[in-house]
Amino acid sequence: MFTAGALDSRLGGNAASIQATDRALAKVESAEAVLLVEGISDQIALGTAAVGRGRDLDAERVVIVPIGGAHAIGRFLTRLAPLGTRLRLGGLCDLREEEVFRRGLDVTHVGSPRTRTDMEHLGFYVCVNDLEEELIRALGSAQVEALFDAQGDLRSFRSFQSQPAWRGREPEAQMWRFLRSSSRRNLRYARLLVEAAVGRDTLPRPLDALLTAV
Repeated sequence: MFTAGALDSRLGGNAASIQATDRALAKVESAEAVLLVEGISDQIALGTAAVGRGRDLDAERVVIVPIGGAHAIGRFLTRLAPLGTRLRLGGLCDLREEEVFRRGLDVTHVGSPRTRTDMEHLGFYVCVNDLEEELIRALGSAQVEALFDAQGDLRSFRSFQSQPAWRGREPEAQMWRFLRSSSRRNLRYARLLVEAAVGRDTLPRPLDALLTAV
């Protein structure tokens, strides 16, 4: 069973990314499906969503691989190519990386997607604009703020809101930047926000659609 806690360790930055990728790649040889995502927060979010939907990805032999940034997509698709058609592929990327993923799929002959719909037919979905924005929009600012409060982060968020660069900005934009201002916070809330979204049946479409496809 996927456990987000195993990924949200004391390691940070590149060390955490390398460790998470290595752990995932160790399972690829016996996998039936591999989902390629940009980073660890996407891995945690997708795995948490699966658990929330009653899925056991380990038992289903579905592996979520964080590739360390969108520009690595071609390298990972090439690495998986020898496993052939027995392996189902899918993935998740941010809007600004959509073209990078599309080119990677084309160059490695996975497909020749020209539109986002074409990408989805290949099992690859796009977050608008990114995972954090999708989750904030799915829950609404009031629910996200309530979650900050429940986690003891509301005072820190209020302090962040008072900073000159962010004072008076839309709450959703403030929340997005607050989450991304700390890698550990971002990883922790990837799980918490998805759990809340599953509980309210408002899981963002890219996560929901990818899980359904696989």
